[in-house]
Amino acid sequence: MSRSFARRRLLGAAAALGGAAVLAPLAGPARAAAPGTTSARPGHWPTRFPLPDGFRPEGITIGARPYAYFGSIANGDVHRVALATGRGRVVVPGGGADHPVIGLKIDRRERLLFLCGGWSREIRIADVRSGGPLRTYTVGSDDTMVNDVVLMPGAAWFTDSYNAQLYRLPLDRRGTPGDTVATVPLTGDWEQGADFTANGIERTPDGRALFVVNTVVDGGSLMRVDPDTGVARRVPTGDLRIPHGDGLLLLGRNLYVVQQAVNQVDVVRLDASGTRGTPIARITDPRFRVPTTAAAWGDRVYLPNARFDVEPTPRTEYDVVAVDQV
Repeated sequence: MSRSFARRRLLGAAAALGGAAVLAPLAGPARAAAPGTTSARPGHWPTRFPLPDGFRPEGITIGARPYAYFGSIANGDVHRVALATGRGRVVVPGGGADHPVIGLKIDRRERLLFLCGGWSREIRIADVRSGGPLRTYTVGSDDTMVNDVVLMPGAAWFTDSYNAQLYRLPLDRRGTPGDTVATVPLTGDWEQGADFTANGIERTPDGRALFVVNTVVDGGSLMRVDPDTGVARRVPTGDLRIPHGDGLLLLGRNLYVVQQAVNQVDVVRLDASGTRGTPIARITDPRFRVPTTAAAWGDRVYLPNARFDVEPTPRTEYDVVAVDQV
């Protein structure tokens, strides 16, 4: 068993054991997504499509065009899929098992991919058109895991799941990355657990701060982080706890929180500044097999099934499912 899978599986097992005690009912109505294979809009695009066997997906990103990009934990490949057909190919070749891709984001010009290198401690920038590497930065310490990324005006922000800090990569007006990465310590309400703590990252609706999943505080919480200071404050979300919180997706003022180990997505309605949230819906689906992250196109949300509950092999099947937005 590889080091990367061992640590991920440890997280999933811990979440499965602890989740039943802290998972609270939503304030809003629960909602199950229909398991159909087509949608009336847009057209008859598939709502489920395969990824390569043994791929081990984790992150997803979708730009201005209907193409989804997925990163591979197995070897660091980036696979692009046309949402209209469900067919895809590798567009960024990976560097092998020691250079995985966890989270990833495409820039608004669709020319750069920002890749989280997990336990390699790498932040990598790839050219979308050529698939070639442009920049690589090594951050953190021996126990660093670069997990997820969000792009903000002036900077790309990355989480470190095993240390109380974020990484800030400056971007110029054209979105071109700078030469050095700054480490921003997390303080305030942030509590670092003995193991995996920080996960997904997003911006607030007003764009002035960051959301980061903390799997430890108050049984699993959403934290609002001031990017200038690193001070984190817990966001009240009623009875909702997110010990399994992984990827975050902001659509307007609705925040989709993927809770991977329990196969559900909780939707939280936020105020404009992101200081308070109200749970409004829970999406479940029989096709969920430990979904990790989410991205949107049209009226759908797409989620890769990471299948962290099984031992990965080169023949393990992986897929992506789409559900309707709330």
